[in-house]
Amino acid sequence: MADDYKCKELSIPHKKKKKQELTSEQKEENKLLAGDRIFIEHALGGMKRYRILSDRLRMHDLDEYNEILGICAGLWNFYLTC
Repeated sequence: MADDYKCKELSIPHKKKKKQELTSEQKEENKLLAGDRIFIEHALGGMKRYRILSDRLRMHDLDEYNEILGICAGLWNFYLTC
């Protein structure tokens, strides 16, 4: 899995310190991160259309929940291609 995905490290935007503004370089980096993140946020929002992900799920089997998440992701991808 690590070979397939490039997200091995966490990307956190720069935060403004007290009484100090961000540099223009830091602002540009934040904009690039936000541009990448918006696609992920839209995909998560689209998958939450299926109520099983947005409601509280009272199951303790993590493998079954991962299977449900995969099915919802597949349905959302199918919706996007049609």
